[in-house]
Parts: sequence; C-alpha cells; structure tokens
Amino acid sequence: MKSKSKVVVVGGGVVGVSVLYHLAKKGWSDVVLVERKELTSGSTWHAAGLLPLFNMSYSVGQLHRYAVQLYKSLEKETGKNVGFSVVSNIRLAQSQDRMDEYHQYAGVAKTIGVDVKFLKPEQVKEIWPLINIEGLIGAIQHPEDGYIQPADLTQALATGARNYGAEIYRNTTVTSIKQTKNGWVVNTDKGDIECEHVVSCSGNFARQTGRMVGLDIPVIPVEHQYIVTEPHPEIQKRRKEGKPEMGVLRDSDNSWYMREEAGGLLLGPYEKGAPCCYVDGPSKDSEYELFQEDLDRLAPHIEGAIKRVPAFGEVGVKKVYNGAIAYSPDGNPIVGPAWGLKNFWINEGHSFGITAAGGAGWQLAEWIIDGEPTIDMLGVEPRRYGSYATKSYLKAKNEEAYANVFTIHYPDEEREAGRPLRQAPCYDRLKKLGAVFGAKFGWERANFFAKEGEKQEDDWSFRRSNWFKNVENECKNVKENVGLLDMTAFGKCRIKGPGAEEFLDKLVANKLPKKIGRINLCHALNTKGGVHSEFTIMREAENSFYLVSAGAFQRLDHDWIHKWMPKDGTVQYENLTNSMGVLVVSGPKARQLMQKVSRSDFSNDRFKWLSAQNINIGLAPCSAMRVNFVGELGWELHHPIEYQNHIFDQLMEAGKEFGLKPYGIRAMNSLRVEKSYKLVGTELSIEYSPYESGLDRFVHPNKGDFIGRAALDKWRAKGFSNKLVTMEIHGVTDADVLGNNPIYDNGSVVGRATSGDFGFRLNKSIALGMVKPELAKVGQKLKIDILGKMHEASIVEESPYDSENKLLRA
Repeated sequence: MKSKSKVVVVGGGVVGVSVLYHLAKKGWSDVVLVERKELTSGSTWHAAGLLPLFNMSYSVGQLHRYAVQLYKSLEKETGKNVGFSVVSNIRLAQSQDRMDEYHQYAGVAKTIGVDVKFLKPEQVKEIWPLINIEGLIGAIQHPEDGYIQPADLTQALATGARNYGAEIYRNTTVTSIKQTKNGWVVNTDKGDIECEHVVSCSGNFARQTGRMVGLDIPVIPVEHQYIVTEPHPEIQKRRKEGKPEMGVLRDSDNSWYMREEAGGLLLGPYEKGAPCCYVDGPSKDSEYELFQEDLDRLAPHIEGAIKRVPAFGEVGVKKVYNGAIAYSPDGNPIVGPAWGLKNFWINEGHSFGITAAGGAGWQLAEWIIDGEPTIDMLGVEPRRYGSYATKSYLKAKNEEAYANVFTIHYPDEEREAGRPLRQAPCYDRLKKLGAVFGAKFGWERANFFAKEGEKQEDDWSFRRSNWFKNVENECKNVKENVGLLDMTAFGKCRIKGPGAEEFLDKLVANKLPKKIGRINLCHALNTKGGVHSEFTIMREAENSFYLVSAGAFQRLDHDWIHKWMPKDGTVQYENLTNSMGVLVVSGPKARQLMQKVSRSDFSNDRFKWLSAQNINIGLAPCSAMRVNFVGELGWELHHPIEYQNHIFDQLMEAGKEFGLKPYGIRAMNSLRVEKSYKLVGTELSIEYSPYESGLDRFVHPNKGDFIGRAALDKWRAKGFSNKLVTMEIHGVTDADVLGNNPIYDNGSVVGRATSGDFGFRLNKSIALGMVKPELAKVGQKLKIDILGKMHEASIVEESPYDSENKLLRA
C-alpha cells in the first residue's frame, strides 16, 4: 500500500470508481481508492433507466446526459462489456398534469441535447405488447436509454482507472481520517495514507465517514424493494423469435417501474411508508445486506402492475429483494466540497447511483484538479443544506423523498414533512393574515396570502393555478399602495477588521461603497470568471461591512467567504442570519408609512436610494436600507430579531390608512421579472460570465485585482456564447414560462429561458433567457416552447417596468 497519494477516494462501487477514473484520466494518476469489501461485493441493485426526470433541473440533467455518453464509450476504451442494454425508457401518463410535466421535462431535455419522443397509447402498445393501455392518454420515450449492469460498469471503470495509473485497495477498512497541516491522513487497517484530498463515496456509511471529520452529512438510506418473477412464456417466445427486448416501463401515476429480467419481469415500486434504515449507521460488517421483505407495503403497486401488465400476475414470484438506497432530503445526490474543510469532498446520497455516478465523477475531477466545476452544480451542492438538517429531519424528509419519486413534480411544489421548522417571529401573525407557506433552507416563507374566507392551501400546477388571482392582487397593491414582505430568511453576516475592506474588494467584482451608510450590489466570481454569489454590501463603519445574500445559499455563500478570508486575524466574520430579521415595505406609499412609524426623515434629500440609516420604528432599533427586489419605492428593515413583532405590529397598525397588505414570494417573483432582476441559480451562474448575465455595470476590471478577473479578461477576449435578454411572450392564455424552456429561431434551439412569470403591472407574460449574442437585440422575434406549445416571443428593453428607475428613486 502507498503511504502517500494525491487523492484518496473512500468507498468503492460505481460512485467511487467513477471519481477515481476521471481523476486518473484527467492526468492525476497518483490517486487511490480504498474499499472495505470487494468493489461490487454481491450487489443486488440494478439500473432501471439512466435518464430520470431529474426534477426539471438543467444542471442535474447535464450530469445524466454525460453519464449515458460515458457508459456507451467505455466498452471501446477498456475492452470491458458494461452491460448497457439500450432498450429505451417509456413513461406513461394518465392525466393532463402528468403530460404537462413531461412537456416541461422535454423542454429541459431539448436544451441539453437529450432526445424525448411523445407517444400515443397505441404506439406504446406496439413497443410494449404486454401492456394494457386502458386509461392512458400518452407517454414519452427515451430511445437511447435503457438499463445497465452495475457490476460490469464498475469493473469497466476500475479497469479504465488502473489503465491510467490509479490504484485500488480492496478489503481495506478506513478507521479514521485526520486533517494535518499539509492535508489529510487516511488511517486504514492495512496502513496509513497521506494525501492532499479526500473524497467520501461511502454510500450507506456516509454518516460514519462524515463523523470522522466532524461533518453531519445529510444522507440516510431508505429501504427499497423490488420483485423478480419466474419466466413468462410470452417473453420467452419473443426471445426465441428474435424480437427486441421491451423497454424499461414506468407507470408514473402508479409509482413503479418494470422491465424484462431473465425471461420474466422485474417490478420496482416506490411505495409510501418505506422506512429509513441505518439511521445510526450500518454495522461494520454490513455490505449489501438484505432486509425482510414487506409485501403488504407493495400490495397496491402489485395490483396496479397486474392491471397495467396482466402478464405480471400470470407467473410466480422468484425473489423479493429489500435493501438500502442512500437518500437525501430532496432525492438529489450530495456532490461537491464539504463546508468548513479544505480539500474534503463529498459524493454521497446517490439514490440513483448508476444514473448520476458518471457525471458526478466527471465534475468532481474538474473541481478537484482545476479548482472549479464546468457546469452549475447547485442542484447537488452539499452546502444546499444547513445545520437544520438534523438526523430527525433527514428521517422525515428522506422517507418523503422516496415516497414521492414518481409523483408529479410541479414547479410550485412544497412538501410538508419536516415542517414548519425555522420560523421568523412574525410567522403566526402572517398565518393569521392568510399566509400559505413554503420552505427554503429550512425557513418558512409566505408564498402567497389566501383571501378572507378562502382555505389556506396551495394549488400546484404547471399552469396558472388557483393562487394566480391572489398574486395579482398582491402585486397590484404593491404598485398602488404599499406591501409588506418578510425576508428574514436572507443570509446575513458582518465582515469587519482592519483588513475587511481589502479582503472584500478582492472578493467581489464591483467597487465597495466608500461612504458609511452607502450600499452596493456586488458579485463574487469564481476563479474561472463565472458568477458564484451575489451580495448586497452596506458599509456600517470604516472597517465594518454588512452583507446580505440569498437565504437558500447561506451556507454556500458564507463558506465561500471563509475560503478566501485571510487567516492572519485581520478580518473577522460574524454570522447574523439567525439574529437579524428583515421586513420589506415597498410601494408608492412606503414613505408615508415610514414617516408615520418613525421620527427619522425619509424624504428623498435626506434618505437617498442605495443608502442606509439607523432608525427607530416605534420603540425598536432598526437599520433601514433603501433597496428592494420589486422595483418600487421602499426600504428593507433589518432589525435584531427579538424586536420583529413589535416592528410588524407598528407597521400593520400605521399602514391601515395607506392600504398596507402583506405579500409573498410568488408576488415578489412576478415583480422582479418585470424589472429583469436576476437570481443566482437562474440568470446568474458559474456557467455564465457576469457580462453575459447583464452585470456590466457591476464589474470594474480597472479597480484592481479580484477573484476571477484574469479568467474573465481571457473569456471576454475569446468572446461570449450567451447574452441575457428580456422577452415578452405572446399568445399566452393559461401557462407562462417556468424556466429552462427552449428558445428557437428558424426551427433551431438558440437558447433557453432562465425564468418567467406573468407581470401584472405590465399585464404581459415576461421571460428572461439566454440566447446567442447575435440575436440579443431589441425587437428580435423568437419562439419559445411552453408545455409543448410554441409561442411567439419578442425581445424587449431590459427592465420593461419603470426602465429609468424613477419609482425606486422617487
């Protein structure tokens, strides 16, 4: 065994071996993998389709697309059969909502080059003769998809990794992992290995591996069962006649998949009530162990399968398998750098391990060697979860994620398990006012407000839903009167010290506010020049700055700050997220409201746009910042959280005469789209330069060096591939752009939408999107796909509502 290595991958299987393979292929041959048993030690798991719906995620979809391409090329590269049966993948639909989901998914797939075909029930029957098509309204098919043999794939990747110089140590147990001054030491029962990087790929043992380095990795496995039948005469007959194998069949509305297996059928249900397992971790001797089957849990799915495929009920059961599949709260894997640790990487929670392993290994190799991934990884980022993701939370959410694998994933979906958890003090007050809540990073946030007499319940859809009118009322009240929005979930911190200004100036591309009380919008780029984070920065004092960022990315943004912060003590960081609340007042009557609740002067001369002042509201202290995300006159009111209800009550009582009403996140989204305001993860991404995202006025390459500047200069000299535009969508009746919709010119895909909504102030359907630069001109006519229907789109001026910001500056 080596005593030193560049990287140690902890854990085998296809997930770990993929990382090893990609690292070695990219030129780091001095890498090793340590596996406690054999690489595929008796694995009973299988892949039932490599292209799941990937939750409509553009970034996760790219990982899956790459994996399919990789697996198809491995046999030629290594000479090893990977057991990839390209038999296609068919998803059935019994409702219009399901077809809407498929159309949205197909649009995403189009933007990343994945082929999706729509089938009529009769066409499904032709491909899958054993099916009963009663009740079906259609289906989609991936012609190039199928299933793969995990053991064969793992051995092929291992062969490829060894051919590039990597080493694999089997039957070797990691006993501890220790951080040193120069890196890491991985202690095993066969000896110790010093290394620069550690990658955790330990599957069901993820939490034990995490504990070795002080991490609470948000992964707990869930039991998954599948049934293999005896051979069926009709399937055996088809084989003898040389007919093609029927594709992987997914009855989404009955929550199961099915395919041929050894002349019979394999049924894999995703049932409600499947429990988490290994909550406290597997025993040290555990490896691919099976649990007692529970057919009672599967009864509804078995009945549904027999109705859909009568042949399934015509043969006996050969074997029922019940084993563990690693899960995260949203069902997506955990891939990327660990928070708070240098050069420790996580590749865990792969509920669809074969599906994502190839892409995850590819991007981790890019990240480890080059310092950044090449695609946006926010959908699988380890730092998308915070300390709120306790073991009890994970148990509730992971079981929920498993039970909902096949449910329709609406764009406005809000799942209930593990909620409410993090609540701003005004939560109960908002609830009494009709708030219907969603959750982000554990925080409860009001999505919209039910009118008096209406049920406080959500209504999910890919089209305009029952809450559409509520959001319209909220937007119009913000436009005509004044609205109140709770944004306590913002990430907030203070950066101070004698080195604070120099540090922040290098962290962001914009200039810092020079005067005390001034505010600038600033963006932190990654080392390749893409947009990593967005911060609102207010200078509190000569050497103190207050930073606000998106609540969903609090751990990600704050970890980025820590990564670049000097270690000499000249800069101090203080997390204020949980100690500071935020209420936003916005609308033309905001100034009148503020004058009534405070003794301060809110006139335009005394309280300018992009400035902040310490004020009192009633008896409570508050930092009022004249900024907001909806494009109206207004203030963000940042306050010690213990004063929130006092401030809330003062505002609501004083606001009666001005028509003050609360509004929610969905109204905020409509309002911000009308202003062409951008969000990290949609318009802002590491895949796009700030210039492509329309941030030109926030980038100052002449101010001095900042992270990503050199790469950005090279990118600009090379030329950009995209340009963000604002579009008016024509002919819309009941569905607006959701994001990731393909954009066309003369029949070819020329871009994709990043966001969209109906703008009630403009009375127009608006979308933001990335298109080829040569098409990014006002008046350009394009087409866009919304749920399978083509709509005319016209590029309009940026910020079509109040383009000169007269209302903001009023």
